[in-house]
Amino acid sequence: MPELPEVETIARALQYGGRGSDSIVGKQIRTVQLNWERSLEEVPPEIFLSKILGQTIIQVGRRGKFLVIRLSEDHLIFHLRMSGDLRVESGIPAIGDFSLNQNHDRFLAIFQDNFRLVFNDPRKFGRIWLVENPQTVYKNLGPEPLGSDLSSETFHKALVTHHRRIKALLLDQKFLAGLGNIYTDEALFRAGIHPRKISNQIDLKKAALLLQSIRDVLTEGILRNGASIDWVYRGGDFQNTFRVYQKTGEKCQVCEETIQRIRLGQRGTHFCPNCQPEPGD
Repeated sequence: MPELPEVETIARALQYGGRGSDSIVGKQIRTVQLNWERSLEEVPPEIFLSKILGQTIIQVGRRGKFLVIRLSEDHLIFHLRMSGDLRVESGIPAIGDFSLNQNHDRFLAIFQDNFRLVFNDPRKFGRIWLVENPQTVYKNLGPEPLGSDLSSETFHKALVTHHRRIKALLLDQKFLAGLGNIYTDEALFRAGIHPRKISNQIDLKKAALLLQSIRDVLTEGILRNGASIDWVYRGGDFQNTFRVYQKTGEKCQVCEETIQRIRLGQRGTHFCPNCQPEPGD
């Protein structure tokens, strides 16, 4: 699943141009093709289509793992879930021939000269919203880990109000928005915290280190355009700097202990048993 750096990379490419295409900002939606109506959330297809036509794209951004496109009247929001991606195409023949679509194209917004935004989602888990107020979609999200309003003290207070394994807590989008399996494992390694550590047993000093580690891996991930590790998201190279994620059986780059993999809450979890000692050790 694309995490914060991957979604941020897509958002920046759509806003400023990138990933081999131009910016979509300022484009007016002339035509829409909806190939999988169940991608839509809350709005019936006929209302969605009637509302979105004619609107102009003002800005593209991100909140947690949600990609947010501000239109002239509404907000078009995507959650990519397991396999979604967005791409921009130009120089494509006129719309109408469905054979021109790539497999699994679920939604297409067509601009002038058939310049288009395409939502591709092989596993059909991704979702699309069209709303006036985006807060109605992500009102339950926790704070942004890169936000300037999240201090070490605030983060520590949030940790100690929960009695949960730290890996599971960091994956909870209501606690902190944007983290997934990759960046959580990498951040815990850098902070020297075992993924089974109980959150309210982490002191202020260690909480500050963890928050900085989270910010470091996310920032590096964004600079590297995310991680390309599966058959969906491509373009980044953060996977070349992984220290523990998918490194099972390899030697730790710090201490040369063997990286291990366990399952926590149905999630594969990677760590160094020496750099991240078991709680109580």
